[in-house]
Amino acid sequence: MRRLAVAVVSATVLATGLLAQPAAAYPPTPPGESVTRDHLAQLTVAPDGSMDGYDRELFPHWSSQSGTCDTRETVLRRDGAGVTVDDACEPTSGSWYSVYDGVWVSDDSDVHIDHVVPLAEAWRTGARDWSESRREAFANDLASQQLIAVSGSSNMSKGDRAPEEWRPGNSGYWCMYARSWVNVKYTYDLTVSGAEVTALEDMLATC
Repeated sequence: MRRLAVAVVSATVLATGLLAQPAAAYPPTPPGESVTRDHLAQLTVAPDGSMDGYDRELFPHWSSQSGTCDTRETVLRRDGAGVTVDDACEPTSGSWYSVYDGVWVSDDSDVHIDHVVPLAEAWRTGARDWSESRREAFANDLASQQLIAVSGSSNMSKGDRAPEEWRPGNSGYWCMYARSWVNVKYTYDLTVSGAEVTALEDMLATC
């Protein structure tokens, strides 16, 4: 379905007077299974830390990116098919394929931008010791797999749970999900629990 979405975008006729995105790029592709397993083995295994002091506002998110577009709007344009936006960068048309549950969403208000590694999960695995600027970079990271447009229902189902407690309902996405999760944790030097490693290895076995 990822390839289909890209094809749909590529074939879209741009609406007159509206800003429109180029072909959908989706999050950058994470390392393959072999490299991911190597990176997973290098992560520090430790129990999750305390949630004391956590607040989402400690991770400034949806920062300005380009022109009038903030991070959320940028991901909506990047991940959608046939997306057009107005001069405030608000989508006026488009559809989004939610890889977590394998459904198409046509109303951007029903699309959530998921932090693949949730902010709360990052906090309890190392981010509590970061500077605010590093937490902001993490919450708005377009260079890794950290941000992805998914259905609101799948994002609400996930919450701030790690892979030992939640996996995408679409099992065909487990390989990519595990590769993305590991790469984000590896990039930011976050810890993993023993149960988390087991769950990630199970998903990587589907690659």
